[in-house]
Amino acid sequence: MVVVNLVIPLLAKWCSAIIIAAIFSEVCKMLDPGKPSFTPKKGKTSVVMFVGLQGMFGKTTTCTNYGYYHKKKGWKPALVCADIFRAGAFDQLKQNASKAKNPFYGSYMESDPVKIAVEGVERFKKENYDLIIVNTSGRHKQEAALFEEMCQVSEATKPDLVIFVMDSSIGQAALDQAQAFKQSIAVGAVIVTKMDGHAKRGGALSAVAATKSPIIFIGTGEHMDEFEVFDVKPFVSRLLGMVDWSGFMDKIHEVVPMDQQAELLQKLSEGSFTPRIMDMLKRSFTPSELVWLRELLSDFGIPAIVLALKLHP
Repeated sequence: MVVVNLVIPLLAKWCSAIIIAAIFSEVCKMLDPGKPSFTPKKGKTSVVMFVGLQGMFGKTTTCTNYGYYHKKKGWKPALVCADIFRAGAFDQLKQNASKAKNPFYGSYMESDPVKIAVEGVERFKKENYDLIIVNTSGRHKQEAALFEEMCQVSEATKPDLVIFVMDSSIGQAALDQAQAFKQSIAVGAVIVTKMDGHAKRGGALSAVAATKSPIIFIGTGEHMDEFEVFDVKPFVSRLLGMVDWSGFMDKIHEVVPMDQQAELLQKLSEGSFTPRIMDMLKRSFTPSELVWLRELLSDFGIPAIVLALKLHP
């Protein structure tokens, strides 16, 4: 009886590990359609067109973040506002472009988005910008006229890549919308926004399955630096509630000075949060990343309540 009592829990853990590993493998396959997306090349002009749903889904912000990310890597990005449908889109993109110190093209007076897009693309090509980002109006699958407009902009500007921006918080509702976009235009990649907090990340599975296109970036907040390259394994780890150790180490190497990394890791492993360590964390991580760090460390057995009090932005 004693042996049975010992063996049963071990078998349960073993079976659970096998199931989780199988699910992890299958979800990774779902999120990897097996084909890479178009990658812009420095010094060679590329046109990237952004499409997405109408509403507060982060498409305009994502255009800026995409440009800012590539600017830091050495590209010369420029932004074109072909969104004439949403009030405030012009001002928002212009303001964001100014913050990122990227050139911007748009018009208060022109009502033809195709003309705006073509003029903006031609202008920036002449000025030798190598990454021209075109923001289009958001739309729903029921709006046939807006979908036709989207196709006209695409035909006129001939983008090298069309990116579908999806709000992760809408969950499975993304499926029908993503299918409608894929049927109308050649979607080449997906960017998933609002990945901070407890967003319904499973919606990303629907979008990828429908578009048969890879996720290339995820947005974790409104700030320009809250935007990261998509890595399928850490993403699925977080989706399934598993510890994202590789993602944690990558982030440490990225934001913490080399000569401070060993001390920080040692203190974190001990659960020792001195004022100096807390200051180091707050200087190195954004507020949303601190929340992620709190959740991650709690998985390692460090009391979540302590971290909640000390790391709360």
